[in-house]
Amino acid sequence: MNSPNLIILYVKEPATSAGFYRSLLGREPVAEAPNFVAFALDGGFTLGLWRLSKVTPQPSATGSRAEIAFMVPGENGVSTLYEDWRKRQLPIAQDLTDMDFGPTFVVLDPDGHRLRVCEPDK
Repeated sequence: MNSPNLIILYVKEPATSAGFYRSLLGREPVAEAPNFVAFALDGGFTLGLWRLSKVTPQPSATGSRAEIAFMVPGENGVSTLYEDWRKRQLPIAQDLTDMDFGPTFVVLDPDGHRLRVCEPDK
């Protein structure tokens, strides 16, 4: 069975984005090249950071049309991570708030990609 196992974000500068994700994920890339950096994620996924100017075919649109979500377990897991990322001065697009699915917040990476933190689905 074929299953997705790679998430690719188009970025302006892979080295800058790699520094952001190196700190955020607490791990080193598994591949680094001038136009592409990859991080192995838990669960068999890989996060790729591809230089936008080298993407073929070029995307037809840009903007925040998707999010990468970090589902954090535990009663105070989301709020604890919110405080940690706030202290790191990550750009917060949505402060910690309660929504239909529970507590959540959103930060932005160097290219404006949305990173949502929430509780796991129950």
